[in-house]
Amino acid sequence: MKPHKNLDAWKFSFEFVKEIYLVTKVFPADEKFGIISQIRRAAVSVPTNIAEGAARKSKKEFVYFLYVAEGSVSELDTLLSLSVELNFLDPAAANNLLLKLEIISKRIIGLIKKLESEL
Repeated sequence: MKPHKNLDAWKFSFEFVKEIYLVTKVFPADEKFGIISQIRRAAVSVPTNIAEGAARKSKKEFVYFLYVAEGSVSELDTLLSLSVELNFLDPAAANNLLLKLEIISKRIIGLIKKLESEL
């Protein structure tokens, strides 16, 4: 089994991507190449960067990819908030997603701190 599959940050973010795809299905069709694409791309970026970092040879490289994943978490926070403002996403649904995103972020940051302490 690949090492990233044992990480909570990866597991939670992988499940989050599936939820994002379901939620964005109901966005306006004319946003397919706009905000839908941006949200999905940012969501997919989180677990893929965790996986890529875990496969690298050094902890320093892994930390770099975790920071990239954390950047995508911040991007998602902004895109989900914008989706509420544009009335594409129900505020309660957005709040639920943002809470999950916060958990993912805490897992990523915890992993970064652990790895940086070992450098």
